[in-house]
Amino acid sequence: MARILWLNWSGGGNLPPSLGVARVLTERGHSVAFAGRPEMVPRVKTAGFRAIEITDAYAQVELYPQGHFMTRAACYLTSPAVEAQIKATVAAETPDAVLIDAMFPAALHQARDFAQPTAVFVHTFVFRQLDMWRRFFGIFDGMRRQAGFAGHPSLDELWQGNDRIVSTSLAAFDAAPLPGWDMVRHTGPVLEDEKFAVPTPLPWPDSDPTPLVLVSFSTGFEQRNVDKVQRALDALADLAVHVVATTGGIVAPNELATPPNAVVLNYAAHDPIIRRAALVMTHGGHGTAMRSLRYGVPMVVIPGPAGDQPYVAAAVQEFGAGRALPADASAEAMRAAAQEVLASPSYRASAQQRSAMLAGVDGAANAADEIEALLQPKPAAARTRQQVA
Repeated sequence: MARILWLNWSGGGNLPPSLGVARVLTERGHSVAFAGRPEMVPRVKTAGFRAIEITDAYAQVELYPQGHFMTRAACYLTSPAVEAQIKATVAAETPDAVLIDAMFPAALHQARDFAQPTAVFVHTFVFRQLDMWRRFFGIFDGMRRQAGFAGHPSLDELWQGNDRIVSTSLAAFDAAPLPGWDMVRHTGPVLEDEKFAVPTPLPWPDSDPTPLVLVSFSTGFEQRNVDKVQRALDALADLAVHVVATTGGIVAPNELATPPNAVVLNYAAHDPIIRRAALVMTHGGHGTAMRSLRYGVPMVVIPGPAGDQPYVAAAVQEFGAGRALPADASAEAMRAAAQEVLASPSYRASAQQRSAMLAGVDGAANAADEIEALLQPKPAAARTRQQVA
């Protein structure tokens, strides 16, 4: 069977669905290895896959503009040292196909020279936020240029130069496709929990009629925000609800003042919690939003600094499945929004309508189908790769 190499950005919303697709590919007999920054390695190994560390992830970080919360990420995602190691890794691994995270310009830039078929993975919407993606790439390219390196091609060139763009979202939730983007395939969400997120007993029995609220913000260290988690806990402290806050290991429970109606956990499997929840308060990560909609649970969304989160928040509000608040929403605004969503049956009804649309959708299996389609032999003349400068 096929040997597949995944060039990965291990963001909180990127690695879990990648692991979910890899799991299905492995079950079908393929071999999947992940190459990525040092922080990725233990997570991939824990999931049971081979991890290749890009040891030069931050070799040129001192050249990048300092003081920006994404300086290290920009170095990993765009630097020439990383590009060189990616090129060497692909040459050494000789995979049958290369999968590339959509947020990884250094890998996408090298992909033009790969002999193997390639697919770009977008773990959120494509068309709702294409302009955001272009701005995002422009910001990172600007940081690369400030470091003294030549710029990358545009997002359109870097993405469209591949055989597939796989969006692990639902086409019906995205905006309408654009001309020239016929290589995009929507597979549906991949809702994979990492191994350390295990079912966790809660202090309240399932029979307790008190509404349960899950608070879950980003698990990416670049988005660590103790104050935001505390504001959410303060917002819910005086309501007649039980609260479970999961911090993804980037905020320690002892950094927070936990009210009597709440528990704070580093990690917990979200499915059992959301299944019994009345509300999810979240940052607008695509995975958490899709998981909430799968179970028909409405949301209050307070976006973090990641570019796609305001678009996910806007989509949730557009669907009628929750409220979108500003990124700096106060505890009072969070409390008012939570009270509104909990009190109005229309939010849950709209979330349940979206749940019906997700019923039976296996995003991981659909994405694996797309990869296996790329592996089918084709005449050399039938496959051309767009060359970019």
